[in-house]
Amino acid sequence: MSVLVVGISHNSAPVPMLEAVSVDAGGLQKLVTDVAHCEHVTEAAVIATCNRLEIYTEVDRFHGSVEELSRKIIERAGESVETMLPHLYVHYDDGAVSHLFQVAAGLDSMAVGEAQILGQTRAALQLGQELGTVGPALNSLFQQALRVGKRSHAETDIDRAAPSLVTAALARAQRAIGPVAGKRVVIVGAGAMAGLATATVSRAGAEDIVVVNRTEDRAQRLAREYAGRAAGLPSLATEVADADLVITCAGARGVLVSTPMVADRADRPVALVDLALPHDIDPQVADLPGVTLVDLASLAEELHESQAGQELAAVRDIVAQEVAAFLSARKQASVTPTVVALRSMATSVVDAEMARLDGRLPGLDESTRAEVLRTVRRVADKLLHEPTVRVKELANETGAVSYAAALAELFALDADAVSAVTRPDVPEDGSRPGRKGSR
Repeated sequence: MSVLVVGISHNSAPVPMLEAVSVDAGGLQKLVTDVAHCEHVTEAAVIATCNRLEIYTEVDRFHGSVEELSRKIIERAGESVETMLPHLYVHYDDGAVSHLFQVAAGLDSMAVGEAQILGQTRAALQLGQELGTVGPALNSLFQQALRVGKRSHAETDIDRAAPSLVTAALARAQRAIGPVAGKRVVIVGAGAMAGLATATVSRAGAEDIVVVNRTEDRAQRLAREYAGRAAGLPSLATEVADADLVITCAGARGVLVSTPMVADRADRPVALVDLALPHDIDPQVADLPGVTLVDLASLAEELHESQAGQELAAVRDIVAQEVAAFLSARKQASVTPTVVALRSMATSVVDAEMARLDGRLPGLDESTRAEVLRTVRRVADKLLHEPTVRVKELANETGAVSYAAALAELFALDADAVSAVTRPDVPEDGSRPGRKGSR
């Protein structure tokens, strides 16, 4: 079994294409379930953010799986295969491990080094666990990726060196309208990004914060936390008309802030920040006098790795160390079933010889028998020690030789005994999480 990733992100596709493949909560659950039911997929998880959609799977076949997972993304876009394929990327096995660790550490983000992706990676794992589509392989991989992300932020100053999308967008907006302090700010949405935006403008000294959301209860909870006030979506036009800064994070299907809504401001300067996919603000508002539009596409042009300098190099070192350690542990774990089966066989041989001794020397006293048993076991352990240590060391070496297979062949190990060690969690009916017939 191997890990396969098929994805699309801001690094490979323009924002309009990312908008086309974006998913809401219901769509995300369906996508994960659909992927888990693909023929060659045994485990599945999906990371979906405003600038990436990545399908992570454990598969038993590469080529058929790539085509099937690519089709799942292409179908969402409603575009032709020829249009979409150049914008998709594939990572397999060791490359998939390295990519996820880079994603979790913020190295692959639009705002390089931002910490929000860590929570989004955790959410992907939790959803897969809830749906039963994540098994031992992806669970181990994602748990380690989360540790890599946490270590990167704990051991470096990447948080301070690299801005989040919100702070980067805010810096752009302030160039047009001046400092946020004393300004009236409208936040559209009440999710994680909206929470970050609200916290950021509150720390910047915004005088009046209004949270607008389709579900007003959620808006009230967020507004109360930052001494703001809440409003329902029907009030959006009124709130926008009086705002100095509008930040949208809803990702609704359809434009929320229209051109007429902004055109009625009598040329008063306003900055509109659209951090949503699909976009919440009509792009044509940028043509209006006194209006500054900051969206994901324009942010992508400004956010470069030079933002974080030496801190990025430190994070890359951490990721490289963690990838090497994970791959080494995984290779060593791959020989564990063979080692366990070998030691089990040795135990069976010792037990059989002791049974023969009991038949030949029925009057042997217990203390003598116990000493003989200890001696025979020590001999078996010493004979097996070097081969089992070496096979784990050799597992890390590159090349086509399977030392575990060679060990199994040399000692004539039962293939079923080796295989049984690798399947402790498989039900008696052979079903797997997320597969047809397994629920």
